[in-house]
Amino acid sequence: MVSPMSRVVFAAVPAVVVLLAIPSAADAPQTGHVTVRVAGLRSNDGQVGCALYNSAKGYPKDASAALERLFCPIEKNAAVCTFHPVPAGTYAVACFHDANKNGKLDTGIFGIPLEGVCASNGATGTFGPPSFRDAKFDTSGAARDVPVRMKY
Repeated sequence: MVSPMSRVVFAAVPAVVVLLAIPSAADAPQTGHVTVRVAGLRSNDGQVGCALYNSAKGYPKDASAALERLFCPIEKNAAVCTFHPVPAGTYAVACFHDANKNGKLDTGIFGIPLEGVCASNGATGTFGPPSFRDAKFDTSGAARDVPVRMKY
């Protein structure tokens, strides 16, 4: 014969197993947002395109390699693009002033940009775009501000 105490223990075991299987908030990856504050725009025309990358692959020329892409309005020669949710990690941002609002960076001969461009950390390239290594920054998953200045 099974004692009443044994019944309670056997009934409680499945409940404990279920509770242990549920991830706690402490187990969840930390996520926050990355706010890119773009200054130095020549005009309020068009929009600002911003791309957030989490690796050097495609940075900054291949927008399809970006983790996320946004187009943000311009007001008072500045723009704010906010990416969220962004888990803790290493990232780099590349932005351009899409003055004619055609959704792409217009370039001239030899691929030289005809519109303003900028990258996180003020990174610039020599005879080409900046590297991910120069533009990268870390975030802990909390809110992170990334100020950038458009260059023409």
